[in-house]
Amino acid sequence: MVTNVLVRLRKRSSIAAGAALLGCFMVQAALAADCPGNPNALGTSRTLVVDPREHPRIGTMQYPETLPLADHEVVLTFDDGPLPKYSNQILAILASQCVKATFFAIGSQARANPEGVRKLIAAGHTVGTHSQNHPLTMNKMPIDKARQEIDDGIASTLAALNGDKSKLAPFFRIPGLMRAAAVEDYLASHGIQVWSADFPADDWRHISPQRVYDLAIQRIEAMGRGILLLHDIQPRTVAALPRILSELKARGYRIVHVVPATPDRPATPTQPQQWYLRPPTETVAISRWPAIPNFVFTATKTLPAPAFSDTDWLDAEILDHAQRAHVVPLSRTQWPQPQLAQTASLSTLPIAAASVFRIPEARRLTLLAARPRRPATQAWSARQAKHPRQAVHQAPGAARGKGALPAQHANAPAQQGNPIDLANLRKRSPRAEATATVKRVAD
Repeated sequence: MVTNVLVRLRKRSSIAAGAALLGCFMVQAALAADCPGNPNALGTSRTLVVDPREHPRIGTMQYPETLPLADHEVVLTFDDGPLPKYSNQILAILASQCVKATFFAIGSQARANPEGVRKLIAAGHTVGTHSQNHPLTMNKMPIDKARQEIDDGIASTLAALNGDKSKLAPFFRIPGLMRAAAVEDYLASHGIQVWSADFPADDWRHISPQRVYDLAIQRIEAMGRGILLLHDIQPRTVAALPRILSELKARGYRIVHVVPATPDRPATPTQPQQWYLRPPTETVAISRWPAIPNFVFTATKTLPAPAFSDTDWLDAEILDHAQRAHVVPLSRTQWPQPQLAQTASLSTLPIAAASVFRIPEARRLTLLAARPRRPATQAWSARQAKHPRQAVHQAPGAARGKGALPAQHANAPAQQGNPIDLANLRKRSPRAEATATVKRVAD
């Protein structure tokens, strides 16, 4: 029986592993077929359709949510273009690997290089906006000026696309990621999704292409999936991008292309926890565990009463333990035995009401273990045993910091055999105390 079960499990695991390998092979074959000029191309694994109104802000560098990506899935994004000298090289590198990306164009750049924007659309990439003049103070400027930057950037990019709104995605990245609540609210009210990122490559800094490559791979590996932030106007990005794409393929990563939802193209079905890079435990549990219906009590109004034999305390294991410990168990005759008539009369017990198990949420029940308080004499004896030299000339009341008591020879209590009566000492009046002191001196 066990052997048959193990054989079946091995067959199932081998079938599952074979299916997984076949699926990976089919994906790689499909990607290679989509890129006939390069059979070893990285390619684009899938297209993700998102609804900006359902998830208005994404990117864990600033927001709780990010794109609903699976493990080892990466979305490439490029800012600040188009700049023909470098943007065209970026386009050529992506085309050689058949990779699709998302570009956030600056309005002034689009107005100066409208052909560059049209090239992005012709190559199948997604184009969003990045303000008109790329100000790094959108978190401080008045909201009217910020609105003007956003609207002008969209208008300039649309002008480069001959006013075709269907070609411009409602995606926006705040320059320098200088977010502000008023700016985000304005974009959300117009159905525009704010993009942050999950990891940058710091290619806007004055660093080497090798450093850009290292940062990109290290941060992608640390997160496992997410949005990579790059710039298509930097020569160091042009130099580092081929190595980044090659290394991503070698490490088993896949590129995802993101497009906005339209009436003819609904959003990709997702679960709420997929929009979190590290899903909260509560969200995962709620979505993965089946929903529990309302508790319904059984129709039975009574429960059967326990039989008399169920109350027999003389268990065999207890008797054996008592005999080994040389403990004589109590005799059965020492315990009062219930009459059979009494047990027979209680054939059933009423079922507990539902209200018994309800606890109001506002009430906090706390069980505190009672801590016994040692008498003062015991506490004084313990301190005296621990510090005998200090305790010789110190009264118990003074040790607790409650005022000095009359000095008394340390050996007096031991000779008399009587403990110190702290209660009587406290109750004595000053005159009585002085009289007692005189008597002790006279003795």
